[in-house]
Amino acid sequence: MDQTLTRPPLDASHSGALAPRAYGSVNWIGLWTLCLRETRRFWKVGMQTLFAPVVSSILMLFVFKLAIPGGAALPGGLDFASFLTPGIVMMAVLTNAFANTSSSLIIAKVQGNSVDFLMPPLSPIELTLGFLSGSVTRGVLVGLVTYVSVWAMQITPFNVEHVWAIAYYAIIGSLFMGAVGLLGGIWADKFDHMAAVQNFVIAPLTMLSGTFYPLSRLGDPFESISHANPFFHLIDGFRYGFTGQHEGDLAFGAIYVLAITLALCALCWRLLRSGYKLKA
Repeated sequence: MDQTLTRPPLDASHSGALAPRAYGSVNWIGLWTLCLRETRRFWKVGMQTLFAPVVSSILMLFVFKLAIPGGAALPGGLDFASFLTPGIVMMAVLTNAFANTSSSLIIAKVQGNSVDFLMPPLSPIELTLGFLSGSVTRGVLVGLVTYVSVWAMQITPFNVEHVWAIAYYAIIGSLFMGAVGLLGGIWADKFDHMAAVQNFVIAPLTMLSGTFYPLSRLGDPFESISHANPFFHLIDGFRYGFTGQHEGDLAFGAIYVLAITLALCALCWRLLRSGYKLKA
Protein backbone atom coordinates (compact mmCIF):
# COMPACT_ATOMS: atom_id res chain seq x y z
CA MET A 1 0.00 0.00 0.00
CA ASP A 2 1.43 3.28 -1.13
CA GLN A 3 1.47 5.96 1.54
CA THR A 4 2.48 9.55 1.01
CA LEU A 5 4.25 11.11 3.92
CA THR A 6 3.59 14.80 4.32
CA ARG A 7 5.59 17.16 6.48
CA PRO A 8 3.64 19.81 8.36
CA PRO A 9 4.77 23.38 7.65
CA LEU A 10 6.98 25.02 10.18
CA ASP A 11 5.66 28.03 11.97
CA ALA A 12 7.17 30.62 14.23
CA SER A 13 6.03 28.77 17.36
CA HIS A 14 7.88 25.58 16.37
CA SER A 15 11.07 25.16 18.34
CA GLY A 16 13.17 24.52 15.24
CA ALA A 17 11.77 27.29 13.08
CA LEU A 18 13.42 30.61 12.37
CA ALA A 19 10.97 33.46 12.46
CA PRO A 20 11.70 36.64 10.50
CA ARG A 21 13.45 39.16 12.66
CA ALA A 22 11.29 42.14 13.41
CA TYR A 23 12.75 45.65 13.55
CA GLY A 24 11.18 48.75 14.94
CA SER A 25 11.14 52.10 13.24
CA VAL A 26 14.92 52.24 13.74
CA ASN A 27 17.36 49.34 13.52
CA TRP A 28 19.38 50.45 16.53
CA ILE A 29 21.68 47.42 16.53
CA GLY A 30 22.52 47.82 12.86
CA LEU A 31 22.97 51.58 13.18
CA TRP A 32 25.24 51.19 16.19
CA THR A 33 27.26 48.52 14.37
CA LEU A 34 27.83 50.81 11.39
CA CYS A 35 28.81 53.68 13.71
CA LEU A 36 31.37 51.43 15.43
CA ARG A 37 32.64 50.22 12.07
CA GLU A 38 33.25 53.77 10.82
CA THR A 39 34.92 54.76 14.10
CA ARG A 40 37.13 51.70 14.39
CA ARG A 41 38.27 52.15 10.79
CA PHE A 42 40.29 55.24 11.66
CA TRP A 43 41.00 54.25 15.27
CA LYS A 44 43.00 51.18 14.17
CA VAL A 45 45.43 53.47 12.34
CA GLY A 46 45.34 56.28 14.88
CA MET A 47 48.93 57.35 14.26
CA GLN A 48 47.97 58.17 10.69
CA THR A 49 44.44 59.49 11.18
CA LEU A 50 44.71 61.31 14.53
CA PHE A 51 48.28 62.19 15.38
CA ALA A 52 49.67 62.86 11.88
CA PRO A 53 47.22 65.79 11.34
CA VAL A 54 48.22 67.16 14.75
CA VAL A 55 51.90 67.10 13.80
CA SER A 56 51.12 68.83 10.49
CA SER A 57 49.12 71.56 12.23
CA ILE A 58 51.85 72.21 14.81
CA LEU A 59 54.53 72.39 12.12
CA MET A 60 52.41 74.88 10.19
CA LEU A 61 52.11 77.06 13.30
CA PHE A 62 55.88 76.97 13.82
CA VAL A 63 56.49 77.94 10.20
CA PHE A 64 54.20 80.98 10.46
CA LYS A 65 55.75 82.03 13.78
CA LEU A 66 59.21 81.90 12.21
CA ALA A 67 58.10 83.62 9.02
CA ILE A 68 56.42 86.46 10.92
CA PRO A 69 58.59 87.12 14.00
CA GLY A 70 56.61 88.75 16.76
CA GLY A 71 53.38 88.36 14.86
CA ALA A 72 51.36 91.06 13.20
CA ALA A 73 48.78 93.35 14.72
CA LEU A 74 45.22 92.78 13.49
CA PRO A 75 42.03 94.80 13.88
CA GLY A 76 40.73 94.60 17.43
CA GLY A 77 44.20 94.23 18.94
CA LEU A 78 44.34 90.49 18.21
CA ASP A 79 47.83 89.12 17.56
CA PHE A 80 48.42 87.02 14.47
CA ALA A 81 49.19 83.76 16.28
CA SER A 82 45.95 83.87 18.26
CA PHE A 83 44.10 84.64 15.02
CA LEU A 84 45.78 81.86 13.05
CA THR A 85 45.64 78.94 15.48
CA PRO A 86 41.84 78.39 15.58
CA GLY A 87 41.76 78.50 11.78
CA ILE A 88 44.43 75.80 11.50
CA VAL A 89 42.64 73.65 14.08
CA MET A 90 39.38 74.00 12.16
CA MET A 91 41.12 73.09 8.91
CA ALA A 92 42.30 69.86 10.52
CA VAL A 93 38.74 69.13 11.69
CA LEU A 94 37.27 69.71 8.22
CA THR A 95 39.86 67.79 6.20
CA ASN A 96 39.74 64.75 8.47
CA ALA A 97 35.95 64.64 8.55
CA PHE A 98 36.00 64.64 4.74
CA ALA A 99 38.65 61.93 4.61
CA ASN A 100 36.68 59.53 6.80
CA THR A 101 33.56 59.13 4.66
CA SER A 102 35.28 59.53 1.31
CA SER A 103 37.90 56.88 2.06
CA SER A 104 35.30 54.47 3.41
CA LEU A 105 33.33 54.43 0.17
CA ILE A 106 36.12 54.74 -2.36
CA ILE A 107 38.07 51.87 -0.77
CA ALA A 108 34.93 49.72 -0.84
CA LYS A 109 34.46 50.55 -4.53
CA VAL A 110 38.06 49.75 -5.41
CA GLN A 111 37.78 46.44 -3.56
CA GLY A 112 34.47 45.71 -5.29
CA ASN A 113 32.30 45.34 -2.19
CA SER A 114 30.44 48.66 -2.13
CA VAL A 115 27.16 46.81 -2.70
CA ASP A 116 27.59 45.31 0.79
CA PHE A 117 26.40 48.61 2.25
CA LEU A 118 22.99 48.07 0.64
CA MET A 119 22.51 44.47 1.78
CA PRO A 120 22.09 44.83 5.58
CA PRO A 121 18.62 45.75 6.93
CA LEU A 122 19.52 49.42 7.22
CA SER A 123 17.39 52.21 5.82
CA PRO A 124 18.98 55.03 3.78
CA ILE A 125 18.69 57.42 6.73
CA GLU A 126 20.42 54.89 8.98
CA LEU A 127 23.23 54.47 6.44
CA THR A 128 23.61 58.25 6.22
CA LEU A 129 23.75 58.66 10.00
CA GLY A 130 26.15 55.76 10.40
CA PHE A 131 28.65 57.11 7.88
CA LEU A 132 28.43 60.68 9.19
CA SER A 133 28.91 59.55 12.79
CA GLY A 134 32.44 58.40 11.97
CA SER A 135 33.23 61.76 10.36
CA VAL A 136 31.99 63.72 13.37
CA THR A 137 33.92 61.50 15.77
CA ARG A 138 37.15 61.76 13.81
CA GLY A 139 36.85 65.49 13.16
CA VAL A 140 36.11 66.37 16.78
CA LEU A 141 38.87 64.09 18.10
CA VAL A 142 41.46 65.60 15.74
CA GLY A 143 40.43 69.10 16.79
CA LEU A 144 40.56 68.20 20.48
CA VAL A 145 43.97 66.54 20.26
CA THR A 146 45.34 69.47 18.24
CA TYR A 147 44.03 72.00 20.77
CA VAL A 148 45.45 70.07 23.73
CA SER A 149 48.83 69.76 21.99
CA VAL A 150 49.03 73.48 21.19
CA TRP A 151 47.99 74.37 24.73
CA ALA A 152 50.44 71.92 26.35
CA MET A 153 53.36 73.12 24.21
CA GLN A 154 52.45 76.77 24.78
CA ILE A 155 52.98 77.55 21.11
CA THR A 156 50.57 80.46 21.28
CA PRO A 157 48.01 81.86 23.74
CA PHE A 158 44.85 79.83 23.33
CA ASN A 159 41.89 81.01 25.41
CA VAL A 160 38.29 79.81 25.31
CA GLU A 161 35.67 82.57 25.19
CA HIS A 162 32.51 80.79 24.01
CA VAL A 163 32.31 77.02 24.42
CA TRP A 164 28.99 76.81 22.58
CA ALA A 165 30.50 78.30 19.41
CA ILE A 166 33.43 75.89 19.48
CA ALA A 167 31.16 72.87 19.94
CA TYR A 168 28.57 74.02 17.40
CA TYR A 169 30.96 74.80 14.58
CA ALA A 170 33.13 71.74 15.23
CA ILE A 171 30.10 69.43 14.97
CA ILE A 172 28.44 71.27 12.07
CA GLY A 173 31.76 71.50 10.23
CA SER A 174 32.36 67.78 10.67
CA LEU A 175 28.85 66.98 9.46
CA PHE A 176 29.26 69.35 6.52
CA MET A 177 32.54 67.86 5.34
CA GLY A 178 31.40 64.34 6.18
CA ALA A 179 28.45 64.84 3.83
CA VAL A 180 30.75 66.28 1.14
CA GLY A 181 33.04 63.26 1.53
CA LEU A 182 30.07 60.89 1.38
CA LEU A 183 28.83 62.51 -1.82
CA GLY A 184 32.32 62.42 -3.29
CA GLY A 185 32.73 58.77 -2.35
CA ILE A 186 29.41 57.88 -3.97
CA TRP A 187 30.28 59.78 -7.15
CA ALA A 188 33.94 58.78 -7.51
CA ASP A 189 35.00 55.53 -9.14
CA LYS A 190 38.70 55.72 -8.28
CA PHE A 191 41.15 57.62 -6.11
CA ASP A 192 41.94 60.08 -8.91
CA HIS A 193 38.36 61.34 -8.77
CA MET A 194 38.60 61.99 -5.05
CA ALA A 195 41.92 63.77 -5.54
CA ALA A 196 40.23 66.05 -8.06
CA VAL A 197 37.54 66.96 -5.51
CA GLN A 198 40.17 67.74 -2.89
CA ASN A 199 42.48 69.71 -5.18
CA PHE A 200 39.96 71.69 -7.23
CA VAL A 201 37.07 72.19 -4.80
CA ILE A 202 38.03 71.79 -1.16
CA ALA A 203 41.56 73.21 -1.22
CA PRO A 204 40.66 76.51 -2.99
CA LEU A 205 37.61 77.10 -0.80
CA THR A 206 39.66 76.40 2.33
CA MET A 207 42.60 78.60 1.36
CA LEU A 208 40.28 81.49 0.40
CA SER A 209 38.24 81.29 3.60
CA GLY A 210 40.21 83.72 5.75
CA THR A 211 42.16 81.04 7.59
CA PHE A 212 45.52 82.78 7.20
CA TYR A 213 44.42 86.40 6.84
CA PRO A 214 41.53 88.71 7.74
CA LEU A 215 38.98 88.64 4.96
CA SER A 216 38.79 92.45 5.04
CA ARG A 217 42.23 92.63 3.39
CA LEU A 218 40.85 91.19 0.15
CA GLY A 219 38.77 94.23 -0.66
CA ASP A 220 35.66 94.26 -2.82
CA PRO A 221 34.38 92.47 -4.79
CA PHE A 222 36.41 89.49 -3.50
CA GLU A 223 35.52 90.14 0.13
CA SER A 224 31.80 90.12 -0.64
CA ILE A 225 32.12 86.99 -2.75
CA SER A 226 34.05 85.22 0.01
CA HIS A 227 31.15 85.76 2.42
CA ALA A 228 29.24 83.19 0.37
CA ASN A 229 31.96 80.62 1.12
CA PRO A 230 30.67 78.25 3.85
CA PHE A 231 34.26 77.53 4.91
CA PHE A 232 34.62 81.19 5.89
CA HIS A 233 31.61 81.05 8.21
CA LEU A 234 32.76 77.76 9.75
CA ILE A 235 36.23 79.09 10.49
CA ASP A 236 35.03 82.55 11.54
CA GLY A 237 32.50 81.09 13.98
CA PHE A 238 35.02 78.61 15.36
CA ARG A 239 37.58 81.40 15.80
CA TYR A 240 34.96 83.47 17.62
CA GLY A 241 34.71 80.71 20.22
CA PHE A 242 38.37 81.24 21.12
CA THR A 243 38.99 84.94 20.52
CA GLY A 244 35.55 86.48 20.99
CA GLN A 245 36.00 88.36 17.69
CA HIS A 246 34.43 87.71 14.31
CA GLU A 247 34.40 89.21 10.82
CA GLY A 248 31.09 87.97 9.47
CA ASP A 249 27.51 87.94 10.72
CA LEU A 250 27.42 85.15 13.31
CA ALA A 251 23.65 84.60 13.20
CA PHE A 252 23.59 84.47 9.41
CA GLY A 253 26.68 82.25 9.30
CA ALA A 254 25.27 79.76 11.82
CA ILE A 255 21.99 79.42 9.90
CA TYR A 256 23.75 79.43 6.52
CA VAL A 257 26.10 76.53 7.27
CA LEU A 258 23.32 74.60 9.01
CA ALA A 259 21.06 74.93 5.97
CA ILE A 260 23.80 73.81 3.57
CA THR A 261 24.71 70.89 5.83
CA LEU A 262 21.10 69.68 6.03
CA ALA A 263 20.75 69.99 2.25
CA LEU A 264 23.90 67.93 1.69
CA CYS A 265 22.76 65.30 4.19
CA ALA A 266 19.40 65.09 2.40
CA LEU A 267 21.21 64.60 -0.91
CA CYS A 268 23.30 61.82 0.65
CA TRP A 269 20.11 60.13 1.83
CA ARG A 270 18.60 60.43 -1.64
CA LEU A 271 21.60 58.87 -3.37
CA LEU A 272 21.91 56.05 -0.85
CA ARG A 273 18.21 55.36 -1.26
CA SER A 274 18.58 55.04 -5.02
CA GLY A 275 21.81 53.01 -4.78
CA TYR A 276 23.48 55.40 -7.22
CA LYS A 277 26.88 54.00 -8.26
CA LEU A 278 26.74 51.49 -5.39
CA LYS A 279 24.70 48.72 -6.95
CA ALA A 280 26.74 46.17 -8.87
